Amino acid sequence: MENLEHKQKVTIMIAIMAAMLFAALNQTIIGTALPVIVADIGGMSYFNWVFTIYMLASSITAILVGKLSDTYGRKPFILTGIGIFILASLLCGMSVNIFQLIIFRAVQGLGGGMIISTSFTAIGDLFPPRERGRWQGMMGSVFGLASVFGPTLGGYIVDTWQWNWVFWVFLPFGAAAYAMIWKMFPKVSQNEKKSVDFLGAIVLTLSIVPLLLAFSWAGQNYPWNSFVIIGLFIWSAMTLTLFIFIERNAENPVIPLHLFKNSIFSISNMSGLLMGMGMFGAIMYMPFFIQGVLGISATSTGFIMMSMMLSMVLTSTIGGQLITKTGSYKRFAILGLLIMAAGMYLMSLMTIETTVTSVVRNLILVGLGLGLTFPVLTLTVQNAVDHKYLGVSTSASQFFRQAGGTMGVSIMGAIMNLIMGREMKGLRENPGSGLQDPQVLMDPNQINALRESTSEVSSAQFDTMISSMREVLSLALSGSFLFGTFILIGAWILILFLKEIPLRLSNHPAQGSNKEKLSS
Repeated sequence: MENLEHKQKVTIMIAIMAAMLFAALNQTIIGTALPVIVADIGGMSYFNWVFTIYMLASSITAILVGKLSDTYGRKPFILTGIGIFILASLLCGMSVNIFQLIIFRAVQGLGGGMIISTSFTAIGDLFPPRERGRWQGMMGSVFGLASVFGPTLGGYIVDTWQWNWVFWVFLPFGAAAYAMIWKMFPKVSQNEKKSVDFLGAIVLTLSIVPLLLAFSWAGQNYPWNSFVIIGLFIWSAMTLTLFIFIERNAENPVIPLHLFKNSIFSISNMSGLLMGMGMFGAIMYMPFFIQGVLGISATSTGFIMMSMMLSMVLTSTIGGQLITKTGSYKRFAILGLLIMAAGMYLMSLMTIETTVTSVVRNLILVGLGLGLTFPVLTLTVQNAVDHKYLGVSTSASQFFRQAGGTMGVSIMGAIMNLIMGREMKGLRENPGSGLQDPQVLMDPNQINALRESTSEVSSAQFDTMISSMREVLSLALSGSFLFGTFILIGAWILILFLKEIPLRLSNHPAQGSNKEKLSS
């Protein structure tokens, strides 16, 4: 496919980015719309599954489809993914209860995993490693734009139209992307037919699902030391051991284990996992600080968070262009993770006296660093393996990043809850039974209702207790952000050991290639 005319390649990439934007917007738009959806169809106690089931389905599909697309080509899977996603989006908008919505979101996750995995891999089919930087950067920008406009658009739709249109508004967009890929994306014939490692795929699924569920539920639905969470971790470890045994003897393993002997593959994926922990931690917990500590409205919080995503879009695009122009990539990852860690450390220093300007500055730093690093970690993996492993290596990179986000959000949440539990002991001895949970700080209306209902304390005492709770929440979030800082420093240290090999000028590295260097 790299021998296609440049104009045709660009047209295909436009179609791929349209498909990615279609999937990414549908993933981010639901956040602000979900409270309205739940109010209409019910199921408040199950609403977390709307996110969890999508994450599980997309993670599993992405890692499995990566290998299958290496065998059967990308086109069938990206078309299937878009088709499934369109159908699932239509059904999500027709849901009449929370259980239907959860089921259809699972189907949507299957399609989303196919789209994400094959889209990033298709870049490797179309362009040699030296030219991929700019396109990896532009794909990162698609995610950033979806994160910026998705939540805002979701809020506008539910305020103006029916909530069903959250799922339906982009259906024509998806249909157009499907048609463009069907017409423009060439079908690559696969001469080598191999058996599919169904047993390995099943066992891998039985290992990954419990692991991600454990990190999703720990500290939220169940304590970390509960039988359920410990049992899930033990089960995941047992099935992972079985998976390794199966893959060693499989004719066509779903994840070739010899890839992990490649230091570039291993270091890049471990760095991606740690970066995902820090990235998703910042995205998840900064709104807690902005709304809960500074007392800013949810709408304004969304605009403040835009600063992080817009700065990510900027450096992701520019960084990708510079990688293609210079052929150098390690320096961008080193600089990006250092900037990101600096921004996270400044977040850990924030207090109730912190200004909005300082918050925006910190978010911009994290976004700038994230944008510089984002295109690199996928590119290094793709450049370090033979082209026949392009799909499985790319999907592995995406999976480690997403798994890192799941782990990071859970661990940082546990740190936040631990610190809040310790600091709230003293406050609970004060009058005002309603003021025992800092969660009330996230809702100004609830604070006002408590002010009116708490007659045993004066207005000045009430304000003092609210201020004390804001300090507790700020301290707890500082602990979480400090953990994120150490995680990002760990990723930065790992990148220092990354071997930088020349970006290949062709997808066929037989002549003058660095193939002999890849197994080190």
